[in-house]
Amino acid sequence: MPANVSVLVTVTDDDPNCVSLTVREHKEGDTDFTSVEMRPGNVRISAGVFGTAPLYVTAVGDELHASWDLAELRPFLRTDQLEPRAVARVLTRQHRYTADTLFEGVYRLTERASAEFTSSGLAMIYPEPAEHVLEPRTLAPGVDPLDVFDTLLFQAVDEAPAATGCVGLELSGGADSGNVAVSISAAGFDQVHSFGLLMGGTMGAQQRDRRRALVDYFGFRDTAIPAMQHPPFVSGGARALGVPHDPAGAFYQEAFDVVREQVAARGCELIFTGSGGDEINAHHSRTRAVLPPSQPVPWLGSKATEALADVDENLAPMPVLPVPTLMACGLHNPGYLRVGVWPVNPLAHPRIVRFMEQLPHEYKRGKSLFRERLRRAGLPESVASPTEPENFLGVMESGLRSYGLPILDAMLRESLLVDLGYVDPAELARAREYAEDAPVVPDLLCDVIALETGLRTLA
Repeated sequence: MPANVSVLVTVTDDDPNCVSLTVREHKEGDTDFTSVEMRPGNVRISAGVFGTAPLYVTAVGDELHASWDLAELRPFLRTDQLEPRAVARVLTRQHRYTADTLFEGVYRLTERASAEFTSSGLAMIYPEPAEHVLEPRTLAPGVDPLDVFDTLLFQAVDEAPAATGCVGLELSGGADSGNVAVSISAAGFDQVHSFGLLMGGTMGAQQRDRRRALVDYFGFRDTAIPAMQHPPFVSGGARALGVPHDPAGAFYQEAFDVVREQVAARGCELIFTGSGGDEINAHHSRTRAVLPPSQPVPWLGSKATEALADVDENLAPMPVLPVPTLMACGLHNPGYLRVGVWPVNPLAHPRIVRFMEQLPHEYKRGKSLFRERLRRAGLPESVASPTEPENFLGVMESGLRSYGLPILDAMLRESLLVDLGYVDPAELARAREYAEDAPVVPDLLCDVIALETGLRTLA
């Protein structure tokens, strides 16, 4: 079941009826799609609502190139022709859901959007904003929302593309992946293999116990990977080796690359995740949410500072799924497609999103409904409501301290971002000097180092 796509379409003025389409690999699933519609002199590529992994498109002369793997478009990526507002968003963590990418002339096909290619060029077409339930509703007498949620989540798991071998599950030990585990167990798959990154310290010890309780209870085969052995920028990882990758990719690419390799090595065709759980449990209305103010970034160069005025330009309209979920999928899922594994995010199914929007706040506060479902499934309180949930902060600090700062030293000698005016070298040098003896390396340095490193792999 190949999962990566690469498309080459040619439209010619000489013969408007001649449209050739070459699809090297194609994955068809029951829950997501990318369609290609061809008419004389016109090609339209459209996306569905799930955003499992966005397609990147660019036009070069009379050719349209597209791939879920941005690095596959490397021959057409110019590191000296970046999109300023996209760079500014990355450097300041003001991430936005948009057709913009870091590279001029290269676009992301956002959910329900279309890319139209004619002899006149490439145009990106956004859809109308999706409609949402703006306020919670009152439950009808006798309705148990947990029963409804249980049915919806089981259906979302059951509708996943068919797999002939084992299926995988990202199992962190938290409430989100734990609830997906409950539904996967009920779905009756022949073989389920769970995978997880283990944190360090006492937090990691508690996480290890929670995962072990889940694995033993459901009878999964399990592979646990110590995250501290694979921090950002670690030797032997994609960034250190210069493997071409999306410069705006996830901080923890190295650790999840190991997870993905293990998933593929175990022969899993599907990987279920708990992505989307935080977003569907959020209390705020989508239309009234106010983005938190960004942290000041003292090493911004003049070009990035100027581009901040446009940071909210060309945004995609309100999507069906939560924006953070779609953005996380765009960072996380292409790596699975690269190794032939199809990711499925049951908690980000539109029916579940709709249900959770209507649910009274008391069922979402602190993930109350999720935790009660784990209790009813027979799992211990330490799993249903952990005292110290896991996080990646220690892994990031380790990566920055041991491997990131030496890269920063090299940037102070030679840097694409400095040369292009996006980073102020004097301020970056001050930040490097401060970080040397600081109790914690400023985590915003991870963004600039990762962006510089990623751009260099594509130069």
